[in-house]
Amino acid sequence: MIRMTDADAVPVHRFWQGLGLPGIIDVHTHFMPKNVLDKVWAYFDAVEPLVGLEWPITYRQDEAERLATIREFGVRAFTSMVYPHKPGMAAWLNEWAAGFAARTPDCLHTATFFPEPGVEEYVRAALDGGARVFKSHVQVGAYDPGDALLDPVWGTLADAGTPIVIHCGSGPAPGKHTGPEPVARLLARHPRLRLVIAHMGLPEYADFLGLAERYEGVHLDTTMAFTDFSESHWPFPPEERGRLGALGDRVLFGSDFPNIPYGYGHALEALTRLDQDDAWLRGVCHGNAARLFGL
Repeated sequence: MIRMTDADAVPVHRFWQGLGLPGIIDVHTHFMPKNVLDKVWAYFDAVEPLVGLEWPITYRQDEAERLATIREFGVRAFTSMVYPHKPGMAAWLNEWAAGFAARTPDCLHTATFFPEPGVEEYVRAALDGGARVFKSHVQVGAYDPGDALLDPVWGTLADAGTPIVIHCGSGPAPGKHTGPEPVARLLARHPRLRLVIAHMGLPEYADFLGLAERYEGVHLDTTMAFTDFSESHWPFPPEERGRLGALGDRVLFGSDFPNIPYGYGHALEALTRLDQDDAWLRGVCHGNAARLFGL
């Protein structure tokens, strides 16, 4: 666990100041009810047999400390990615996230959903209440994004133009409905969706780059991709860097804070190793998200 020191914040500040940015926009951070976050941390504490890697939580702090930490880094806007793993959770998580956003003005009001009766109604209520981004966790929720119960939800979100950060890649461990094929089927039915593919679709990077090339509403977030941790297990193919550069206006910085097994600055430093120019980095770390969310 890291306690914030100048040594933690200085390289982060040096990064965004060197690019001439006012700070960072991080589209993939987790703020949750304490009992839920405790269970998430317990999962990562025990995950080594599943993924073959130890996963220490670097920023295992209480909520106030985590908010102070991310603000000290110079993160100007972030999310509260919440997600259910069973029916009956999503509406309650949305109520919590709405309250968190109301008392945390630099947090983009985040909501979620699950394929269950009533989902269309509570998604509409979240939108009416000001939700600006949704989280879909296909791996943890173990649901098919093409589930008929979700079809009206996807239609509603497509009509609203609201971004959805979707964890659909098969990392760190595959699920029954992970991978590019279910998402390709979803986009064929709802091509106007603004999907943000979490973790660059790790490890199926090339397939998800292809979906972004085909559908203009598809974005990708950099969460954990390119870091030493992920490169040791799920390396990004060097031959795909050209495609990554060409899609630079639809790549968004995400960190997975606080649930990362390294310091925050490393996720930014890793981006500098991709042979992309400063304009690309400025877009990824601020401009693209500012445009997508109207900041």
